[in-house]
Amino acid sequence: MEAILADASISITELKRNPSAVIEAADGESVAVLVHNKPSAYLVPAETYKRLLERLEDLELAELVRERNGEKRVKVKLDEL
Repeated sequence: MEAILADASISITELKRNPSAVIEAADGESVAVLVHNKPSAYLVPAETYKRLLERLEDLELAELVRERNGEKRVKVKLDEL
């Protein structure tokens, strides 16, 4: 059985009937969309999605910093940029 990573879930059929009502009823929380009782997608509030993307970008930048940490440093004057 596959885990459902949301407190609420809805079938794809119910979602098709009235997507606006589902979004309103979710009250800012994520909703698992089920197909044959298995999670197929997650309906995530726009603000949550934005924060997720920002967090992923932060993690990618942190990884880049770790990778470059041991590299030789080059001095550059701001005026030369």
